[in-house]
Amino acid sequence: MATTTAQARRAPAAKPKDHLFHWEGKDKTGKIVRGEMRAAGESIVQATLRRQAVTITKIKKQKMSRGHKITAMDIALFTRQLATMMRSGVPLLQSFDIGIKGATNPSLARLLNEIRNDVETGSSLSQAFSKHPVYFDKLFCNLVAAGEQAGILDNLLERLATYKEKILAIKGKIKSAMFYPIAVIVVAALVISVMMLFVIPEFKSVFSSFGADLPAPTLIVVAMSDFFVDYWYIMLGIVVAVVGSISYTYKRSTAMQNLVDRLVLKLPVVGEIIQKATVARWARTLSTMFAAGVPLVEALDSVGGASGNHVYLTATKQIQTDVSTGSSLTVAMQTTDVFPTMVVQMVSIGEESGQLDSMLGKVADFYEEEVDTAVAGLSTLLEPIIMVFLGVVIGGLVVAMYLPIFKLGAVV
Repeated sequence: MATTTAQARRAPAAKPKDHLFHWEGKDKTGKIVRGEMRAAGESIVQATLRRQAVTITKIKKQKMSRGHKITAMDIALFTRQLATMMRSGVPLLQSFDIGIKGATNPSLARLLNEIRNDVETGSSLSQAFSKHPVYFDKLFCNLVAAGEQAGILDNLLERLATYKEKILAIKGKIKSAMFYPIAVIVVAALVISVMMLFVIPEFKSVFSSFGADLPAPTLIVVAMSDFFVDYWYIMLGIVVAVVGSISYTYKRSTAMQNLVDRLVLKLPVVGEIIQKATVARWARTLSTMFAAGVPLVEALDSVGGASGNHVYLTATKQIQTDVSTGSSLTVAMQTTDVFPTMVVQMVSIGEESGQLDSMLGKVADFYEEEVDTAVAGLSTLLEPIIMVFLGVVIGGLVVAMYLPIFKLGAVV
């Protein structure tokens, strides 16, 4: 009994579930104020508001909608709105109130409300953001902190908004370039599977009544269909197991991440586009951080992860080590052997002229335009290749199935 009691004392108490409360009251000047607060109970809301010198007149518990997932686009849009409002002279807390009321996603509204409450109770904006690392990464928090310290928060938020919009735009272009061929391959795989499992077995039953030898292409396709029908569940299990194991290992193994990302960069045509997009993100991130006054070694902490490729993440860590021991950024980048010569030369000019942020911005602009051009070219190139692929694979199956019918017609 004593042991059980001791264990019960040591067991941590379960964290109470938060609820959303809508409140109304008067501040110390008598002005009517309203707001929302997440708390475990009404008494906590009352205590918090009393500390803020608010006389409560009404508190109502709200039903909390789960809302949709908060996307990177939601964060970029909020950053742009916050930057615009602060540049227009709207106070920070009022800016958050406007953002909360205007949010169409309940999840985003709750997130902004939590940040607003943290700021209202004395936290700096960067500290409030840092409590939500899923949505506000280290780069975001560092830039906001730099803006708060220098008194130029509106300028830094403007830079952040522009940065996020450009990064999202380039990611969108890569996704659009990859969507078309992947979609066609998936549809082709589904069509082939349906033919193998359902259509060709019907043809096989018809052919068996001919009593004649089938052409070699037809025999091959029928044998493939038989294999599909007998072992489809094994094939599906192998595909799921391979994809699942690669995905699981990729998330947990640095060596696998490095291998996959290195292979992706070596893919014909697509690899070149991904490399250009990666270099653009890398340059855009470092330019934004450096222009905000963040020291180079500290800025490189956020740059590698923002590039989106483990090869460049590893290279950035090596660059950071070299720069921290006295090497120039140009020499450190040359050592990694992953950056195009033009990028290294532009960085060298930037270092010599004291305009590194400007040069990196031009590098990012150049490679973003290159990605636009390459994506347009890829779409034009892929269309005839995909048509030939579909014609050979699916058309070949159809012809193989109709060959015995043509042969029978010739005999008759």
